[in-house]
Amino acid sequence: MEITKTELKDLKEILELQYLAYQSEAKLHNNYSIQPLVQTLEQVEQELLKGVILKGIDEKGSIIGSVRGYTEGNTLYIGKLIVHPKHQGKGYGSQLLKAIEALHPGLRYELFTSSKSIKNLSIYEHMGYLRFQEKEIAPDLKIIYLEKKLPAGI
Repeated sequence: MEITKTELKDLKEILELQYLAYQSEAKLHNNYSIQPLVQTLEQVEQELLKGVILKGIDEKGSIIGSVRGYTEGNTLYIGKLIVHPKHQGKGYGSQLLKAIEALHPGLRYELFTSSKSIKNLSIYEHMGYLRFQEKEIAPDLKIIYLEKKLPAGI
């Protein structure tokens, strides 16, 4: 997989991949109106203007993964790490996460996921992220916030 910055012309394909990739989250929560499934192309364009969107391309030139991020102060906020369902479990998500971190060296990294997303939590924790906050969104839904900081003295 080759990882590069997304261009405006890629956003429609990334949004379609997002709709596909988030089906498992929707099923997990029995909620098909979650933000990633109702996000518009215009909203994704605004995210591109605000920060960076990376894309992962396979050998055929198809976008099979993506991740987004924007900085505020000394923090890179990372979101919508997605990999095509056919390509999950091959390390592509970890590669995308490392790539967006590498574009923003020396910062604190923050992301979040649902407490029900055990696979996501496992990946993030394996990549060095630590839980620092939980927010109850609904009686059966908690959002877990994770961060990755540079070791002291660096």
